Amino acid sequence: MQVDIVGIDEYPVVDLLLNIDKLPTTDRSTSAYAKSWQCGGKVSTALAAAGRLGAKTGIIGIVGADNFGRFCEGDFRRHGVDTTHLLLEPGKTTTFSVALSERSTKGRSFIGVAGSCRRLQERDLAKEYIQNAKYLHLSQITPTTLQAAHWAKEVGVTVVFDGDEFDLSVADNLALIDVMIASEFFFRGMFPDSSPREGCERLRQAGPKLAIITLGARGCVGVDDIGFFEQPAFLQAEVIDTTGAGDVFHGAFIYAMLQGMSPQECARFSCAVASIKCSRQGGRAGIPSRTVVDRFLADGMIDYTEIDERVAYYAECHLGDEVLS
Repeated sequence: MQVDIVGIDEYPVVDLLLNIDKLPTTDRSTSAYAKSWQCGGKVSTALAAAGRLGAKTGIIGIVGADNFGRFCEGDFRRHGVDTTHLLLEPGKTTTFSVALSERSTKGRSFIGVAGSCRRLQERDLAKEYIQNAKYLHLSQITPTTLQAAHWAKEVGVTVVFDGDEFDLSVADNLALIDVMIASEFFFRGMFPDSSPREGCERLRQAGPKLAIITLGARGCVGVDDIGFFEQPAFLQAEVIDTTGAGDVFHGAFIYAMLQGMSPQECARFSCAVASIKCSRQGGRAGIPSRTVVDRFLADGMIDYTEIDERVAYYAECHLGDEVLS
């Protein structure tokens, strides 16, 4: 199967999401407003967002052949992501995370349990699958992802990178990246004394044709071949949970580029998608369709019909056989 966006995610993850008022102190307890089982992972959720919006996307990754792994596989398909190259490793476990979102601070905390799957290797890649795509989306620099990036560059596939935490391996390979979308954490780690505008300009000078820095509730800034631009965040929707907001932003941005939007238009569209996502718990339930986004951009209204069907589905999931069937 040929897709427009290929993403490589070493470890797709299953999240148990709990929405609370505030993290309890030691030896204290608290109650959750809501719980939800959803899937996560930076590239994985970006692909789910792009797929939900209407793009043809595909994942290259590895999970365990356990209930969590099968849940990941099914959830990719629910969001229109091709799983031909998702490996389910027999006898191994899938990475699991407890994600705590605080209503009082709008912050998040994570407790992770690493799965036992082996690392993705070059032999797991599908060269033709990657080279037939229009975009390759990455969030890590490893020997495997570097090989994929080189294959992409050979034939003009655009390489998009999610720079979350600052990592020297990413800084050393910026020449392989066409579109760099970095978090404020990455930016501060690489350019501690620069303004966001200066950081974008310096990122672009290092190789990427387009550099974006996401700034959370302040939106994002960017520099392309035309110059510097800013995009404020949308504040119409109530923020319930910011888990996955950056990942969804990336997926929406790649989708928007695929539609031929300018970088500024991509930024506006992606901020809208991320804003809608944040009005519901978790990284997957609140991802809107293109129709919902277009209406939101036109009049500020959000049609939650389809979204809340997914909210209910994920809230009821217990990863039993009847859910996975």
